[in-house]
Amino acid sequence: MKQDSSRNATYTVDCEDYVHVVEFNPFDSGDIGSLIAYGGNNYVVIGTCRFQEEDAEVEGIQYETLRTFHHGIRVDAIAWSPETRLDALPPQIRFCTAAADRKLRLFTSDLQDKNEYKIFDGHSDYINDLVFAPKEGQDIASVSDDHTCRVWDLEGNQKACFVLCSPGMSVCWHPEEAFKLMVAEKNGTIRFYDLITQQAILSLKSEQMPLMSAHWCLRNTLKIGAVAGNDWIIWDITRSSYPQDKRPVHVDRARLFRWSKVNENLFATTGYPGKMTSQLLVHHLGHPQPILIGSAAVGSGLTWHRSLPLCAVGGDHKLFFWVTEM
Repeated sequence: MKQDSSRNATYTVDCEDYVHVVEFNPFDSGDIGSLIAYGGNNYVVIGTCRFQEEDAEVEGIQYETLRTFHHGIRVDAIAWSPETRLDALPPQIRFCTAAADRKLRLFTSDLQDKNEYKIFDGHSDYINDLVFAPKEGQDIASVSDDHTCRVWDLEGNQKACFVLCSPGMSVCWHPEEAFKLMVAEKNGTIRFYDLITQQAILSLKSEQMPLMSAHWCLRNTLKIGAVAGNDWIIWDITRSSYPQDKRPVHVDRARLFRWSKVNENLFATTGYPGKMTSQLLVHHLGHPQPILIGSAAVGSGLTWHRSLPLCAVGGDHKLFFWVTEM
């Protein structure tokens, strides 16, 4: 089992910069390909990919860069807007970045002459995660080391600010729960906020610290996953505020947790970058061991394809893609 599950990336794409963060567009953009965004020290690149798993005419992977945006500073996080459409005339690409200068940048482009960006200023420390409102895309939520979660409109006006007890590590907005925001803190607390009353309505505890990443399951709104210390942790929010399941998986501390978008029992975790190789583990809740072990030279970022059991990690001048079984 161990030998079989450990393997090199299924596909790789060469990049012109070190890749800090990579995100598949989780929304339908009206195109047959999948949009992917990745960020490095200076640039954000928007590309489109097709895989042989979805199109028999493709050999392996077909990747094309649509546009490179000059960013001028290291990209720490990227979020896609549901307003991104490739089937519109003209097409619209919209995404937001968090950068090392503690600012958000909202980019809007028609992939031709119109390329605009707005800067949102307000956080006083590093921004760890951000997300668009999944239905209309008219708001953006962000979390920071400054112990806040902030909600912004597209003009950069702050609509809400939730004060946290420790650094905010992850923020999630579920398409089926448009008026709730999930915020995960480094101290191991995950809270759900009601965006109408701006009150916390539910909290979960990891018992482990530091919590580095948490994610709300797209396929099952009752499931929350996270990594803290060396463990992955899963909650069923109907049962208890304490974990339903947890397991130590990363020797060198776990860094990221992401649910698959196609199967509520499939998720991936990554180990801490900084060692020569970063470990990617793909887990299935029905299996005691990881079903896939991959490693990327100084990998960072983690994202799942919208409709395939395929995840991507960034690395040194490369994107790595792994295909797994359902």
